[in-house]
Amino acid sequence: MSGTKPAQQTGTQSAPQTRPQVQLPAPAPLPAPAPVLAAPLPMAAASFVGRDEIRAVLLAPLSGPYAAWGQAMSNAAQLALFDVADQRLNLIPLDTKGTPEGALLALEQARVQGADIILGPVFSAEVKAVAPQARQWGIPLVSFTTDRTALGQGIYTLGFLPESQISRVVTHARDQGKLRFALLARSDEYGQAVAEAFRNVVPQLGGQVTKVEYYDPQAKDISQQVRRFTESDQRTRGRDRKDASPVPPPPFDAVMIADEGTRLRTVASLVTYYEVDIDKTPILGTMLWDDPRLAAEPSLQGAWFAAPSAESYAEFERRYASAFGSRPPRAATLRASLAYDATALAATLVRQNLDYSAATLTNPGGFAGIDGLFRLRADGTNDRGLAVRQIAKAGLTDIAPAPTSFAQPGM
Repeated sequence: MSGTKPAQQTGTQSAPQTRPQVQLPAPAPLPAPAPVLAAPLPMAAASFVGRDEIRAVLLAPLSGPYAAWGQAMSNAAQLALFDVADQRLNLIPLDTKGTPEGALLALEQARVQGADIILGPVFSAEVKAVAPQARQWGIPLVSFTTDRTALGQGIYTLGFLPESQISRVVTHARDQGKLRFALLARSDEYGQAVAEAFRNVVPQLGGQVTKVEYYDPQAKDISQQVRRFTESDQRTRGRDRKDASPVPPPPFDAVMIADEGTRLRTVASLVTYYEVDIDKTPILGTMLWDDPRLAAEPSLQGAWFAAPSAESYAEFERRYASAFGSRPPRAATLRASLAYDATALAATLVRQNLDYSAATLTNPGGFAGIDGLFRLRADGTNDRGLAVRQIAKAGLTDIAPAPTSFAQPGM
């Protein structure tokens, strides 16, 4: 499709001559052009048989401070239509303005438009605002939030939740013989969410949680917290400068740091300063680490984190740029790929004459998309198949591939 732009209007899409064909039920090879069923579904009510039109509404911030995000999401959704949809699927982007009030108004419009499924919105407050009405009206909603408290009873998310990220990188560490895991997290909502998932996931994978500690992300100096966390004083007590014997190891085999950017670099450098040998005790992270600038930080050399396969997303960015003349803005990249996968999921089910019932959307075999394997769960959360990436001076590289099936060990 190089050089060909998808249709920009919001009406029913005509089928381009060059549209790729999605093969079902087998997963597509990466980089995947669109979500496909990763396993056969049980017999479902084929409610779209005989329907001339099925309507999917995309709730996105098309105006206001996050308008660039919304436009990238709308573009990506149009790209998914170009790749997957047949003439029956009508995608209707509606503006939430990035606010709960705007989301409610957009939801009202979606009902008037006869929406069969809602894709979005992005922010937790928006999802919480529209969820009660969507449930009352019986319209399934696939959002992009990472707030678990907004989910359930027909409200789902494709957002990247901490559980899948922690599970993937801890599984990799366990494969390397690491048993005892510690977490150092900022004391905000994100850090608390990571800590809750960390405490749940590590024991499920046969590991031990030895420490969970927090630090104030606004503090100018957190050296004492990190010093206490590493138990540096106890391990070096009684030693003098002439003692060349190795310092005893810390009370953990691997340490996860739940932070990003400049503060992550500061915390990681303090961890190594207080006698943690990162060659023996690896540092682990989350998708917040998917930042090429971290390659310049010495204390993060060799660190591991979980994220979607770089190859698949690079192909998505290339195709997006070919269609729209530029890549999505950096801050909007994940939202754009989520909008693509959500739209392509809706389109794929229409092509197969499958409905948007809970049984169909929560197919245990999942789907394969731009961001890798995913499946929606009955409680509204999701599972994801992620790659393990490593930080090195040369950049960020995949060192363990993303799974291609939820039947693989560790999934």
